[in-house]
Amino acid sequence: MEPITHFLTGACLGRAGLNRKTALATLTLTLAAEAPDLDVLGRLRGPAFGFAHHRGFTHSFLGTPLMAAVVLGFVYLIWRLRGRKTNDPNLPPRWGLLFLYACAAGLSHIMLDFTNNYGVRPFWPFSEKWYSWDIVFIFEPVIFGFLLLGLITPSFFSLIDREIGARHRGPRGGTTATLALVGVVLVWGVRDFGHRRAVSALTARTYEGADPIRASAYPTVIDPFHWYGVVETPGFFVLAPVDSLRPEVDPEGRLDIRYKPEETPVTLAAKKSYLGHVYLDWAKYPITETETLQPPEEGYIVHFQDLRFVQLPSPLSRRSGARRALGAAVKLDKNLRPVGDIFGFGKDQVIAPEPD
Repeated sequence: MEPITHFLTGACLGRAGLNRKTALATLTLTLAAEAPDLDVLGRLRGPAFGFAHHRGFTHSFLGTPLMAAVVLGFVYLIWRLRGRKTNDPNLPPRWGLLFLYACAAGLSHIMLDFTNNYGVRPFWPFSEKWYSWDIVFIFEPVIFGFLLLGLITPSFFSLIDREIGARHRGPRGGTTATLALVGVVLVWGVRDFGHRRAVSALTARTYEGADPIRASAYPTVIDPFHWYGVVETPGFFVLAPVDSLRPEVDPEGRLDIRYKPEETPVTLAAKKSYLGHVYLDWAKYPITETETLQPPEEGYIVHFQDLRFVQLPSPLSRRSGARRALGAAVKLDKNLRPVGDIFGFGKDQVIAPEPD
């Protein structure tokens, strides 16, 4: 999920009652809920290295206690710089309990990232296998709204209390924060039900006379009842919209057939490169496209794309060469040696040397 949702989740965990047990609970939980995304620092060593280590150690069960310790050390430093002061002098920080809270917030981050279709590797480094639930988009407006309301609603009651001169003892907002977290779980349940219906609809039919080998359904940005389906058959992939309410595949006649490209020495060389190995390890429905540079002595560029992240294109987007999300490419010389990695398209394109 995007960072703000992680921050809001940590804050709601604190407001839901954990902040009554120890000082600095909400601060610790909020920071620890987003701390696993510190793996973006891996990009400093190049885009391919950053891609390889994204959602790796920091998003694993083994890395969770380490990230919790880092957050706790940061919170301790802030506490010392503030003169060991807290909002409630009668509630001191309990550092052992705060460490457990930070671990719980780290696990909440893994859980939230698991719900979208990018996936996580929770058992790294013992297993590099990716897991994803595929039920929500990277930004889920309903979940975001629940969490935000769970935090800001108590502020309105505080204003009312000030107007009438009423006093409220202890931290406010436990009920609304708890309801927000319950709402998140309910959204997951509803989306999981629709996801199962969408996948069942995709696997229940044939495509151009071919039976599906496997099929997946991925969420769209806003509409919770329409999914983006990817189906693999022996000879081609199918991209198809799915309506989980009916349920029905391709209600508007927009099947997109992507034939599997023939394997060549060029594509095999690209797949054996550092980026090729990393990309194929992560991708669920990978497909390649080879570009021969001019003059031919310049070599080749092999483009990698995961069909999980290719929206059904319109004729206009095909002509304009619309940007493909989370695509990458390997540049090979005429002797099929990898000489560079390419990320992005157009003005956003980044070309980096192939790691040793």
